[in-house]
Amino acid sequence: MLTSLLPLVVLSVAAAAAAKPVVVRKSPVTLPIARRLNVTSAPELLKIDQARAKVLKEQGLARGKGAGSLRKAAQDAIFNLPVTNGAVDYTASVGIGTPPTQYDLIVDTGSSNTWVGAGTAYVQTSSSEDTGQEFLVEYGSGLVFGELYTDTVTLGDLKQTNQGIGDGLLAFGFDGVDGILGIGPVDLTDGTTSGGGLVPTVLDTARSEGLISSEVIGISFEPTTELSVTNGELTFGGTDSSKHTGNIAYVPVTSTSPASSYVGIDQSITYGSAGTTILSSTAGITDTGTTLTLIASDALAKYQKATGAVSDSATGLLKITQAQFENLESLFFHIGDNTYEFTPNAQIWPRSLNTAIGGDADSIYLVVADLGSDSGEGLDFIDGFTFLERFYYVWDVENTRVGFATTEFTDATTN
Repeated sequence: MLTSLLPLVVLSVAAAAAAKPVVVRKSPVTLPIARRLNVTSAPELLKIDQARAKVLKEQGLARGKGAGSLRKAAQDAIFNLPVTNGAVDYTASVGIGTPPTQYDLIVDTGSSNTWVGAGTAYVQTSSSEDTGQEFLVEYGSGLVFGELYTDTVTLGDLKQTNQGIGDGLLAFGFDGVDGILGIGPVDLTDGTTSGGGLVPTVLDTARSEGLISSEVIGISFEPTTELSVTNGELTFGGTDSSKHTGNIAYVPVTSTSPASSYVGIDQSITYGSAGTTILSSTAGITDTGTTLTLIASDALAKYQKATGAVSDSATGLLKITQAQFENLESLFFHIGDNTYEFTPNAQIWPRSLNTAIGGDADSIYLVVADLGSDSGEGLDFIDGFTFLERFYYVWDVENTRVGFATTEFTDATTN
């Protein structure tokens, strides 16, 4: 039977605070992250992202109806959707236990539970405390069920002593990784245990234990043409000025549901020098757990018309010719008072990785793809990491805002 973890977590954190004074670290701490492509699942790239989008939208809508409805929505999705291993993601090496066992965990702003056991089994040590609770999380392309512990978690130089950790006894759809490092809004943990209790995220715990001075995470990605490479960075407690060239501009998290349940923003998209409207101002989310840049189906039709692209049956992505690529213009993402240019090169899949996603080596595929539903539903786009890797990305939990800045890779011709 599922029961609530919240009282145990609150008590453990309170006890730790009473035992010793909180000493706040002034300097942010960085953690390298690696991009990897799962070649066994990459041909299903679009389907995987669309399945994730569907579940994110359903769970966001259910969130306003109470924990029971959310739990039922998740369970219905679990047993009605096939699970498929994630195709492309970013992972961080996270230590859990005393002494720590290292786990490769997917960095995910679209969820907030942290758990292990998909690959390397959870190793109990002297710091592992069984809460007696169970947890259940569904991701669209995978699911996990298991037991909830509190344990010591090591993130680079950060050592947390009372972090809620899931031991995934049953985990599907996560080949090649050990679990998830959930860094999204803490409310996303509501309903993952019975009673609707919240499980503090790693950011919450780091802040409450005085390990960071502000509940902020800066995320740096880089475009790449390799199957697997360490080319990203997480900065806990602040931002890394060496990773961006422009000033960080912030916007509040959107108030439109269901995007408001996530790291959601309002944006519009135009194409080319003529300013052709692709997507009118609407709500959607930023998500490190999604690969492609997904826009509503009606917006994609406009983009397809503007670019002359055709749908490719093998990959599900849009495809253009070399001549069309030479005439391809930038997309402009209008977020708050700022406009972010998504260059022609940024809009295409790395050509050296075409065959890894089931495509032709000489074709040109676009990373702007179909969300799977029309606009007007409150979650009309997902800025996945094919967008985020061109900018510096900040999730400011304390101030419920999202920041972007240009980087040296904004205009790169990597692809």
